[in-house]
Amino acid sequence: MEILDSPFFELSPIAMWLEDYSDIKKQFDIWREQGVQDLFSFLQEDESRILDCARKIKLLKVNSKTLELYQAKDFEHLCQNLHLVFKGDMTKSHIKELVALWNGETHFSNSAVNYTLTGDRLDIQLKGIVLPQHEHDLSLLLITTEDITPYTEACRLEEKSRHLAEARFMYSPTSLWVEDFSRIKTKLDNVRALGIEDFKTFLDVHSDFINECIKDIVVIDVNQATLDLFGAPNKDTLYKNMHKVFAQEMVKTFREQLIELWNGNIHHHREAINYALDGSIRHVLLQFSVFPDYQDDWGMVQVALTDITARKKAENYLEYLGKHDVLTKLYNRAFYTTEINRLERNMLRPVSCIFMDMNGLKELNDTLGHDVGDNLLQRMGNILNQLVQQTLYSACRIGGDEFVVLLPGADEAALQNCLQSLQELLFVDNQFYSHQPLSLSTGYATNKDGERMEDMLKRADMIMYQEKRDYYLNNNRRTNTPQTF
Repeated sequence: MEILDSPFFELSPIAMWLEDYSDIKKQFDIWREQGVQDLFSFLQEDESRILDCARKIKLLKVNSKTLELYQAKDFEHLCQNLHLVFKGDMTKSHIKELVALWNGETHFSNSAVNYTLTGDRLDIQLKGIVLPQHEHDLSLLLITTEDITPYTEACRLEEKSRHLAEARFMYSPTSLWVEDFSRIKTKLDNVRALGIEDFKTFLDVHSDFINECIKDIVVIDVNQATLDLFGAPNKDTLYKNMHKVFAQEMVKTFREQLIELWNGNIHHHREAINYALDGSIRHVLLQFSVFPDYQDDWGMVQVALTDITARKKAENYLEYLGKHDVLTKLYNRAFYTTEINRLERNMLRPVSCIFMDMNGLKELNDTLGHDVGDNLLQRMGNILNQLVQQTLYSACRIGGDEFVVLLPGADEAALQNCLQSLQELLFVDNQFYSHQPLSLSTGYATNKDGERMEDMLKRADMIMYQEKRDYYLNNNRRTNTPQTF
């Protein structure tokens, strides 16, 4: 499994767990056969069922950040002391995961309390994803446990004295903003007084209203963590460059916030995109709260920003893995299947395709080793990525040495142009690597009137395999002379 060996997993800046839930899936199947329909109610009837499920989870691997976060010496040390990590009441958080998986969801998230092996409390944001191709048995899940202890501690500021709150505000490791939203409340009250009920439609018609509200936000104060997050040397510099921080996506995010406030949700959260002053992206979890003494006029609100950039990068990488072949950087077979179905449904015509099979790869792997073979595959990936760049075409690796280029909107003339470009790219590559040239067997086709995608693909595939047979008939031994077309 690629994720098991991926350096990204080990080097990730957030704690990652690879776990096997297959025994839980088996337990689900038993309960379904017994007639269980409402898992949530079923588990609540007897909380020991939740704990039994938890014991069925098999921990496969964790990264170094996990060991660091939970203060474990090594993987074995962590495994032997999991009862310390998950001590206390875990049923409320775990039941959400179980219900999500029971309902067929492949993603789940919740907050929970864990503990380090030395007994320190950890408030975590837990997020799980069933990795592609494991949805049927739940045999491989990736769990991230993000330490949000500073954030949760910051949220307790309201329960303490004003002096302590101010001190904690300034030195909190979470980005905190104190803002005045009173002008915005006045604007919303005025709109409501006009008899407006459908606020979403109102915003669609009066899009300038959002920008007017943005201008009415008054920033009262920010803490040091905010300056650090956005790379500002001081508050004055940050205030003068707010247009850089909230560029591009600000309008969409703030529109959603206005709708929340219109509906009376003065405490809400959402993910948002901000930017540091140097232009680098910041993915943040935004928590908005009107202070208790200011609910009538919104004269003082707190905005807490938790940096989740690392988590987003991890999620994006997982999404990339679901659609791409790691070695060649091409699309994988899963994407290929999805794209074929999409093209079939959309009835986009014409559509052409090119099937390719690398000649002699198995023999090369057997004689020179898989590292040499992988190098050829990477070269093939580079060629095909160049071929389809700035086009609507997609290049896929669908097998060990098999590749397909899908050409939506391409007629026979466009197909021939693409084949010519492929030949030129292959020629240039083989000149550079003359000691080990690439050799391809190809087949191609353009759909006929009324022809299904599947039938067109079969035609191209058959042509490719015929060329493959001819190649080996004419080459009793491997040759270094490229046979491209």
